Amino acid sequence: MKAERIKTEGGAAKRGAGGFAFMLRALSHRNYKLFFSGQSVSLVGTWMTRIATSWLVYRLTGSALLLGVVGFAGQIPSFVLAPFAGVLVDRWNRLRLLVVTQVLALLQSLALAVLTLTGVINIRHVILLSIFQGLINAFDMPARQAFVVEMVEKREDLPNAIALNSSMVNAARLVGPSLGGVIIAAVGEGWCFMLDAISYLAVIASLLAMTITPRLTTRTTDANVWQQLTEGWRYASRFAPIRQLLLLLALVSLVGMPYTVLMPVIANEVLHGGPNTLGLLMAASGVGALVGALFLAARKSVLGLGKYIPLTAGAFGVGLMAFSFSRVVWVSLLMMVVTGLGFMVQMAASNTVLQTIVDEDKRGRVMSFYTMAFMGTAPFGSLLAGAVADRIGAPHTLLFGGLGCVLGALWFARSLPALRREVRPIYVRIGVLPQVAAGIHHTSEMGVPPET
Repeated sequence: MKAERIKTEGGAAKRGAGGFAFMLRALSHRNYKLFFSGQSVSLVGTWMTRIATSWLVYRLTGSALLLGVVGFAGQIPSFVLAPFAGVLVDRWNRLRLLVVTQVLALLQSLALAVLTLTGVINIRHVILLSIFQGLINAFDMPARQAFVVEMVEKREDLPNAIALNSSMVNAARLVGPSLGGVIIAAVGEGWCFMLDAISYLAVIASLLAMTITPRLTTRTTDANVWQQLTEGWRYASRFAPIRQLLLLLALVSLVGMPYTVLMPVIANEVLHGGPNTLGLLMAASGVGALVGALFLAARKSVLGLGKYIPLTAGAFGVGLMAFSFSRVVWVSLLMMVVTGLGFMVQMAASNTVLQTIVDEDKRGRVMSFYTMAFMGTAPFGSLLAGAVADRIGAPHTLLFGGLGCVLGALWFARSLPALRREVRPIYVRIGVLPQVAAGIHHTSEMGVPPET
């Protein structure tokens, strides 16, 4: 009996260890492991800079509107330039492009640090440097998204790589704001910017250490940029699954994600806290996002993701609405966990489905539209949220934003049956649904069981 129990427990331990290894299977690819290591360090600095920038703007101006203006300035370049950047991502060497964007981002953070530490920083400097960072992101984000497929040689490991990437971002989102809040309270915002600049060295070193197969990064074409842009737009807008995924993400980013620019107002005026409270709120959102990312990393296939997209978009909206009514710190933190989980799973699941169904020669362009939807619409939301919050207050602004997310989730849920029919042939062709090819039709595309 005792020997049997030991044997059973040993088997369970092995299965547990195997399950954990399965969650990290994308790290078996050397290039992705390098990327993951470098980014894990750099992203902590990035999140420290985000919270430090928000607090700096609020300290300098005390204005919710200017918080929105800075958010707009940092994100509008992605809306304007991302489609053109996507064409170039499909033509250029993505590895070299990422090295350039990371070096420029380092210089941007260093400039913020020097201006803040010398005491000459003003709101104009912050806006101009935010625009510069937005220009960098317009190229960096589609290149980064499209580059994942080059770092992970096995297509079946792509969903895991995307989920691990989200885990990495949100682990940093958990650590960065908390650490940033402590540093701001102790020595000011400038040292957050300086540490961020130093952290970029890690990701630059990881990129330079990679060895990418030349055939994957050499892209030549006789078409001009405008022709390729038009081709990519027709492809994304006429194929309903891509179009609907991007529209829902754009809506949620427009009306929901601007809650982040209003966090200093909530922390200070509603919850009567300081930078530490702001750091806790952002970290709580990171906890939820990290849980969602780990959930996605444990999944074996893209199948099953479709149904989570409207569910988690709706959860994000409901969490935001509940957060708008809270006046107690612990309740607000709990609601931030819900919102973080909801938005992260919706965003990462949409990314995974897009990366799975997109044609390879249009990947950069489609991911540039993803960047437009994710970051390009956010500046309008940030500006709108800042202006509305000045009129009706931050809590009511968040309430209406959450309601918009819920309505968008309901709209997408109604469109799922039609999307299933359009995605099925792609999943069959690439081998995601081999049982369908064999004549067994009980599993549907986009991860939603067919209606009976």
